[in-house]
Amino acid sequence: MAATGTKSVLFVCLGNICRSPIAEAVFRKMATDGGIVDQWRIDSAATSTYEIGNPPDHRGQACMKRHGVPMRHVARQVTKEEFMSFEHILCMDESNLSDLKRKSKSVKDYTAKIELLGSYDPQKQLIIQDPYYGPKVIGQLTQRLVHGVVWAVTSLYHYQLSR
Repeated sequence: MAATGTKSVLFVCLGNICRSPIAEAVFRKMATDGGIVDQWRIDSAATSTYEIGNPPDHRGQACMKRHGVPMRHVARQVTKEEFMSFEHILCMDESNLSDLKRKSKSVKDYTAKIELLGSYDPQKQLIIQDPYYGPKVIGQLTQRLVHGVVWAVTSLYHYQLSR
């Protein structure tokens, strides 16, 4: 589990080059701006091995740069250990959720809460679609991720206060 006093969140998508690194970058920026980044362990990973070692998609990087959100990441796959070391694992779609639940079964007494990032959306749009194949989708994705991350940050922060 994360160190005492440290909260932790891992964002997960299929390849770890679009959705999850954007969510990680936005969460980190919000935590930094809110003066609580030192209280959080924030990362992202993939369910697949397709993009391991690659940087985030250039369209996502450009979008983050336009919005003043720093983004430094190299794609990697989620590890079994992370089911024990992260409090929250937030994924983007049902396929990610299924993959994570299947992988978690091989970890005895895992502690991470695995859920859809969209479950924090007050409009309950649970699925954050993969924008990889659509050039116009990155802006829409970013807006959805920002909204989802805002609600996740707020919810996770209040959850931690009530513990």
